[in-house]
Amino acid sequence: MSNREVDRKDDQCLEQKNSLYFVEWIQNNVKSSGIPLKGLSVESIFAGMDKMEFTEDFIVEYQQLPASLPLYLSVGGEAKKATSIIKPCTDYIKAQERMGASVGLTDPSSYYVVGNSDLPDTETVQGVRNALASVHNGGSDAYDQLVETIQTNNKSDHAVAADLDTLLNALSGAVACIDTDRHRSLLSAIFRMSLYDHKDHIMDALVGLIISLAATSGKYLDSCLHMLVRHFVPPPWVIARLSQSRVSGQKQEVLTRVHKTLLKISLLVPLAPSRLFPMLSQQMPKMNKKDQDKALVIYVENLFKLENSSIGQVGGNMIFMMVMERLRDLDLEIDWDDILQDDSNRGVFDMELEDAMHEGDELPVGSLNQDTSSGKIVFESLDKLMVTSFHHLEACQDAGRLDQAFEKLFESFENFILNTYKSKVSQFLMFYACSLDPESCGVKFGSKLLDIFLSSNKPRPTRMSAVAYLASYLARGKFLPVSYVASMLKRLVDECADYCRICNDDTRPEAHQLFYSGCQAIMYVLCFRMRSILDVPRFRSELIPLESILMHKLNPLMVCLPSVVAEFLKQAKAGGLFVVSDSFIFDDLLESELSRAFGGCERLDTFFPFDPCLLKSSNSLISQNFIYWSTVMNQDDEGEDDAEIIVNGDEESDEEEEEGDLDYALNKMSITPKHSFKNNMERDRLMKMPSMIRPSTSPESL
Repeated sequence: MSNREVDRKDDQCLEQKNSLYFVEWIQNNVKSSGIPLKGLSVESIFAGMDKMEFTEDFIVEYQQLPASLPLYLSVGGEAKKATSIIKPCTDYIKAQERMGASVGLTDPSSYYVVGNSDLPDTETVQGVRNALASVHNGGSDAYDQLVETIQTNNKSDHAVAADLDTLLNALSGAVACIDTDRHRSLLSAIFRMSLYDHKDHIMDALVGLIISLAATSGKYLDSCLHMLVRHFVPPPWVIARLSQSRVSGQKQEVLTRVHKTLLKISLLVPLAPSRLFPMLSQQMPKMNKKDQDKALVIYVENLFKLENSSIGQVGGNMIFMMVMERLRDLDLEIDWDDILQDDSNRGVFDMELEDAMHEGDELPVGSLNQDTSSGKIVFESLDKLMVTSFHHLEACQDAGRLDQAFEKLFESFENFILNTYKSKVSQFLMFYACSLDPESCGVKFGSKLLDIFLSSNKPRPTRMSAVAYLASYLARGKFLPVSYVASMLKRLVDECADYCRICNDDTRPEAHQLFYSGCQAIMYVLCFRMRSILDVPRFRSELIPLESILMHKLNPLMVCLPSVVAEFLKQAKAGGLFVVSDSFIFDDLLESELSRAFGGCERLDTFFPFDPCLLKSSNSLISQNFIYWSTVMNQDDEGEDDAEIIVNGDEESDEEEEEGDLDYALNKMSITPKHSFKNNMERDRLMKMPSMIRPSTSPESL
């Protein structure tokens, strides 16, 4: 193989391996890289031509290059530094000028001027180039005039607007002559411009210049991206007048151009998205200024629009993480303890709260009703952001990409929400995604949570949190089929049964936190799903090992949350699952010292993350797929006469059925706790299901 052939193949391999670093916008087989080669201080131009001739286009491109930029030519497969063509090129250009001919001076990047198919006037471009060059020669009057035109504030003067339009288009054809040091004031004026201040033709010229700057040299890329992202938050005068159709339309026109420009830059500069995402996170508005709640909602809407574009295919998971983190922060900023009900005798997280709530009802917010309350602003902002996020998930479903979005969403949930035990609302983003696609997303969410709980590689608090989420999800998800709930319960029952067989003699609750978390999860789910599970003989039979688990020496009935245990036993008695031969006495209504011991400092024994959503608009979208405790209680009331727990010597259950009958075997399960109710009043109180447990006093996150 000849040396020429080897060189040709090396060139091909080089271009294929590093194709992402080349920008194909220079004509006649010319490619450029904004990244210096190893050992070089500046970038270079690699020009590949089929034959050695100087076309007008090539001369144009050569004329655009800075004098310090090396030029390499590949002729017939051989790459050589083009020192031999510099003088002929220069002579050719001078000869054309002497003859009065004008060589096209259009910069390649000007082919991407948005909304303007006409290239800038050659004489105007040359005049701008001369003004830029004058700074180097000591004369700055022409240059200062350029800067002054960019900085003009007289938007109503048509002549001034026309000059600005012409200048911006001309600058798009002269970006190769702009120097970051000598023309700093010009660049600063350009990047301070706002699309919201100008009419359509100037907006088009400006975004065309931004594209040219971003594509011509990597040193302008960050400034261009920063300027575009800044437009995600409209100026205060726009936000204050969004109710006006004209202003709302202008906002839409600006943001449409911004997104189109970002997409074009990402195509011209493949590395642009990696530079863009950190900026998106840094520039997200904070909730510390007036009207920032509206700005934040608009900003998140733009983030989701990016996620739905080709840019989102590269870093959509980062966008979901930004949104999920902000939702979590707002969630934690709300002091839920201050949200009081009209009945001051019942706290907002008291067990009976949801009995007073109906689908779509607004939660009474007590002290937050004051318009001046910063808590009310955060409360409403969180609600708006949740609804915005719900609508984006709906758009993903309509586009057939909800499954893809779900994977990114779950990653964000695992990073920011799973271990944040004081979060009350932001987790419903996962719940809503599952409700849109129960067969795929709904099944995967429960399976992923169970896998985390069963994983020995995860920290213990994370595993306990995962099973708490799983229990609350299985209990509340109306869209989940009973067969799926039963399959998840079977895996939990089997896991707890295996643990009973291998556990040591240490009976301290803190030594078996995972076991008690699993047992409480089983009982909590059955409090909501008992009737539908027991109605199917196969599902009923899969609960048989539960007797040995609850009767084990670790005594989960005594350690788990008393209110959950009491309701579970009531349901089990009503369904004929167990014979309760004794009764309970608890020192505390909702919890006990033992439950606090297994719950740990995070109080995971009282963690029910999918309790009813406390935001009005968000709840109206969730409620149709949500199981409220009041509906479960209404079903139980129908058979209340048969649902009494045996208390202090109540009659034993009937044992007249034959031994071969499965129902007989199940009815013979006997749970004999070591405590009894102090009195009937205590018993009546324990019959209430703790659907909404008071918030944990644990740290905000691990």
